[in-house]
Amino acid sequence: MRLQLTPDWPSDQAGAYRVQERLRPLVRTRPLSAPPRTLAGLDVAYGGSHGSAADRVAAAVVVLEARTLEVVDRATAVGTAGFPYIPGLFAFRELPVLVAALEQLGTTPDLLLCDGQGLAHPRRFGLACHLGVLTGLPTLGVAKTPLLGSWDEPGPARGDSADVQDGGEVVARMLRTQDGVKPLTVSTGHLITLDDACAQVLAAAPRYRLPETTRLADRLCRDALAAAAAD
Repeated sequence: MRLQLTPDWPSDQAGAYRVQERLRPLVRTRPLSAPPRTLAGLDVAYGGSHGSAADRVAAAVVVLEARTLEVVDRATAVGTAGFPYIPGLFAFRELPVLVAALEQLGTTPDLLLCDGQGLAHPRRFGLACHLGVLTGLPTLGVAKTPLLGSWDEPGPARGDSADVQDGGEVVARMLRTQDGVKPLTVSTGHLITLDDACAQVLAAAPRYRLPETTRLADRLCRDALAAAAAD
């Protein structure tokens, strides 16, 4: 994959807001045209004094065959965050190193599952939305905790869910991936509906709370960070 960050990549909060406002209208929500054959999980790990723009950060992308959840490709990259720690603007800390990892893949995934938010964001443009617009690929956010909104507790069984509303708009869904476990927050990023996003997350989590995409990407980025620290 060949990707390029926008020429006006910001270095401060005001510039980041401008980029989000400019790119947000490009987000599209639509049903998947076909079941994805491959899924990619993306995650980052931080080292150093968390919150500093000089934080070392490692990104990992793990591509799985959607039917079997077997790994077919993987890539990592290590760099520095390069942007202040500001809630709602984490994409500007993480996207440069995520892009560097994506560019090393020999496979173009059919669907990206980000460890973070998509539409469930104060400006409706979280990491999953940004990455989807940047790559042109269907993208969703699957987060361990909600960022905003209100919801009812979903039922206790695998597959039970409850919509998350913010400002009168459905922005995400709380999805229980295993019986009795804490639900995950699933939101659309780009080129996918919330129903499709939840179906894909559930299919990718046959045994554990977290989907295999997230579990494997989390492990790989932590390993990459540890290896970089040992150099």
